[in-house]
Amino acid sequence: MKIFFHWLISAIAILIAAYLVPDVVVTPAGALVAAVVLGALNLFIRPILVILTLPITIFTLGLFSLVINAALVLLAAYVVPGFSVSGFWTALLFALVLSIVNWVFSLWSKAS
Repeated sequence: MKIFFHWLISAIAILIAAYLVPDVVVTPAGALVAAVVLGALNLFIRPILVILTLPITIFTLGLFSLVINAALVLLAAYVVPGFSVSGFWTALLFALVLSIVNWVFSLWSKAS
């Protein structure tokens, strides 16, 4: 039940971030699928990318991790029908807003 709740919250966070960021289009069904795809990409692909780009990430004081997040968002938009992002800078902004929205939801879930 907890996994289902987390999946639903992630889909709602994607919908909110898509509403706040221009040039991101997502349908409710696309948000549900995008939540699964982004979760899988963050689970399997992100650790490999973080290890491979560790020198760049250290050199940029961690800011390169935002580029990794944007790349994963672009990859998810490429794979998921009903979820589209217009370009790299839009994906970067979307990833940043999505992180903030997820952080707010995590604070809310810890409080209750």
